Amino acid sequence: MEHAALFISMIGLLALICQWLAWKMRLPAILPLLIAGLIFGPATGLLKPDVLMGDLLFPLVSLSVAVILFEGSLTLYHKDLRGHGHIVSRLVTWGVLITGVIGTLTAHWLLGVSWQIAAVAGAVLVVTGPTVVTPLLQTLRAKENLSQILRWEGILIDPVGALLAVLVYEFVAIGQGNGAASHTVLLFAKTVALGFGVGGIGGYLWGLVLRHYWLPQKLHSFGTLMFMLTVFAGSNTLFEESGLLTVTVLGIWLANMRGVPTGPIIEFKETLSVLLISGLFILLAARISPEQLMSLTWPYWLMLGILMWVARPLSVWICTIGSGLNWREKALLAWLSPRGIVAAAVASLFAIKLEKAGVEGAETLVPITFLVIIGTVVIQSLLSRPIVRALKVDEPPPTGFLIIGANPVARAVARELVDLGFTVRLTDTSWDAVQEARMAGLPVYYGNPLSEHATQHLELTGIGRLLPLSPYRELNNLAGLHFEHLLGHGKVFRLPEDTGKQAKRQQDKALGHLPLLFNTEATYAKLASLVARGAEVRTASITDNFDMAAYEEIHGGQLLPLFVLSAQGKIRVAEASTPLAPKSGERLVSLIYPDSPEMLSTPD
Repeated sequence: MEHAALFISMIGLLALICQWLAWKMRLPAILPLLIAGLIFGPATGLLKPDVLMGDLLFPLVSLSVAVILFEGSLTLYHKDLRGHGHIVSRLVTWGVLITGVIGTLTAHWLLGVSWQIAAVAGAVLVVTGPTVVTPLLQTLRAKENLSQILRWEGILIDPVGALLAVLVYEFVAIGQGNGAASHTVLLFAKTVALGFGVGGIGGYLWGLVLRHYWLPQKLHSFGTLMFMLTVFAGSNTLFEESGLLTVTVLGIWLANMRGVPTGPIIEFKETLSVLLISGLFILLAARISPEQLMSLTWPYWLMLGILMWVARPLSVWICTIGSGLNWREKALLAWLSPRGIVAAAVASLFAIKLEKAGVEGAETLVPITFLVIIGTVVIQSLLSRPIVRALKVDEPPPTGFLIIGANPVARAVARELVDLGFTVRLTDTSWDAVQEARMAGLPVYYGNPLSEHATQHLELTGIGRLLPLSPYRELNNLAGLHFEHLLGHGKVFRLPEDTGKQAKRQQDKALGHLPLLFNTEATYAKLASLVARGAEVRTASITDNFDMAAYEEIHGGQLLPLFVLSAQGKIRVAEASTPLAPKSGERLVSLIYPDSPEMLSTPD
């Protein structure tokens, strides 16, 4: 028992290291997790999941996959499927079917497996997922329309593809041992009816619990998890193998039921998912035997090539007919389709179940899935950036601003930047502030910018700098550390502290490498006080006859320089260490104090 506890804790530590490496190298986390599992599993034999977990391995994998599918389905909104253009809708419907059919045919003819196993493999391998697509998009800087298409395809295809995989698996699993095709179809129909029925009814009833707060809000996340696991186990008890479909339908119902507060639940499941996914994939990769790795001969690699260079281009070509995209843009869409976490989890679970059922060829599901995942992620991570440049579908260097906060200070700054032609995104956890920003016509993200949900849904296309204008010091500081890795050194700023000397020393120690925004006195409290009293953000043109000194004289020095916009459209942000010195032909953006002589002389 002591050795088991030690191994489990070491798996957690190894998962943490893999997550850190993925963050540091800007790679999908699944790649180092799977590689670590292969190293400590079949390569060295140090980790043997079946020996370590024993009879608990199958229930652990089964429950983890249920959580992962439920997580994905919670983000599948009907309006999203309809609201992001015909291309995305086609890719997650017709594109999924085309890829699944080609994958099925290839697996049967090339690998020699039965039609049943080939169909399961083809269905599993259609899923890309945001956990692998988003990190690649963040480093590519492709055109905004292409990034939007790929990002939303990844978000929506996760639960849609998983649902298809579950349905195909149910049909195959139920059909084993049943000679009559009509009987198999009847059992499959029963599974689908039970899954949709129990999932829909359960989603409606639990939605009522959440919507009417019959359960304390602090128990919403925990209660939802327990309810979901109970429904999963109960559905499987009523009819074997129906649980995965049930929890997928349950999540979709909750996501689309009016008035159900799913935000806190999604935040809770993010932490749980990171824990489950990280440990799960090390264990799953470690389960692959050396014999399975040795079996990955040329037909498997040829199947990988067909999925990447035949199935994907064909589905993109068909799904983009009449879209107005040129061949360069279509080529990038055809290139980028890395497989992700759902594919690995679902394939591993199905393989375990089918092997226990004695289905011939089930052992090929895991190695081919892992080969496709590692192959697509590695190849596309290495080559996507040069391909984007060669196709000339990349965006110019990003000049937009991500502003932490949607309060009056943030809105005033954002409004002026938008009027000057810059891309701006505000983010806040205050619903009132978010609503005010939206009413002002400012693009805003409602939620924690550091969350996994933000990683998938916070649009950063065109964003090149971060301004921390939130009243929450910890959020500003954490956002600075989080986004500096993505945006680069010198592009992320920090606000001066209005606390004591010790707090300032602590900030300097942790964030001293980040430029201090505006000047040493521009704390959030001061900025908020000025804006509340009537301060305004204004832009003035600097000429030979009207320089910075003349502008300051007009306002009696009662202004705070914020930005300088050059004649070429490049913007400089005011820093405490480097005061702005606008030249003739440039424009100065400043916060004009309410007690400025010009402000005082302006009638109300």
